[in-house]
Amino acid sequence: MHFMSIIYTRLHLNKKATDKQPYSKLPGVSLLKPLKGVDPNLINNLETFFELDYPKYEVLLCVQDHDDPAIDVCKKLLGKYPNVDARLFIGKQCFSKVGLQITKKFLGNQLLNSVLKDIVVLFFQCAFCDLILYLSRVSLKALSCFLQVYFGTSHPRSYISANLTGFKCVTGMSCLMRKDVLDQAGGLIAFAQYIAEDYFMAKAIADRGWKFAMATQVAMQNSGSYSISQFQSRMIRWAKLRINMLPATIICEPISECFVASLVIGWAAHHVFRWDIMVFFMCHCLAWFIFDYIQLRGVQGGALCFSKLDYAVAWFIRESMTIYIFLSALWDPTISWRTGRYRLRCGGTAEEILDV
Repeated sequence: MHFMSIIYTRLHLNKKATDKQPYSKLPGVSLLKPLKGVDPNLINNLETFFELDYPKYEVLLCVQDHDDPAIDVCKKLLGKYPNVDARLFIGKQCFSKVGLQITKKFLGNQLLNSVLKDIVVLFFQCAFCDLILYLSRVSLKALSCFLQVYFGTSHPRSYISANLTGFKCVTGMSCLMRKDVLDQAGGLIAFAQYIAEDYFMAKAIADRGWKFAMATQVAMQNSGSYSISQFQSRMIRWAKLRINMLPATIICEPISECFVASLVIGWAAHHVFRWDIMVFFMCHCLAWFIFDYIQLRGVQGGALCFSKLDYAVAWFIRESMTIYIFLSALWDPTISWRTGRYRLRCGGTAEEILDV
């Protein structure tokens, strides 16, 4: 996985896609932004969608509750950019309350001018194009370093190697798909029962024989305020979804993490070759640490904005969390998401837990 992701990163990421289509003939794009609540950088993040240099696109802003403070942010941007084709939908009827998607929080990805062009260029021969989530901008420098290490090492390693081996791993908030192909799969409403609707949309499209592409750009996460506990909650939520969608991850996920993998392989090396387990464990962890650093620089596209010591501390803390995150995901099958709680079922379906 390290070798695949490092080589792919060096060859393909942070490079401009070859544009063979005239600019004026690029297809129209609808940008769906389901919103709930106001994050510190929400207005700045949303404004990037209104400033795109793209010939034909529309912004569809969706808010479920009439008293949601995100409505004021949307109206402010609509008034500031009257020439942008943008609309605001309020209330549960805006998508006939299509399942759980309408309550999804916009996580603060900035969409840069070059990114939309690049993914559309890659889009002509496929039905699904996706970006890798990477850089997290937060106000606290130490936490920003920690998030950048995760989204520049473990996340792209799993993500890239999965896509290269034919497993369709996509991120709903940074992907582009053909509407006509999605309609053939039943449209949005067909995926209303899933929280991880992005995975099931990708699977339905792949089952129809369509190709996928990974963009050459990375998606910027500009999350503002953040904390270690919020990161842990996010990782536990993602782990719960993976376990319920793909039960085999109960076995595969722990041994794909550094410390567990090093112990397992160290035991095997001792059993077969009579090598010292702890020496092998330390050497394996060091190799993992170095490969992750190479991976991070590749995703970053150059020198890091923090020191090697900062990287080492952030890397060790992140790796030390993995067992706790996995066990926490196994312990409780429910997900808390903003103001709602959901019960996950085997296969990835979910139902909202209503207060009686």
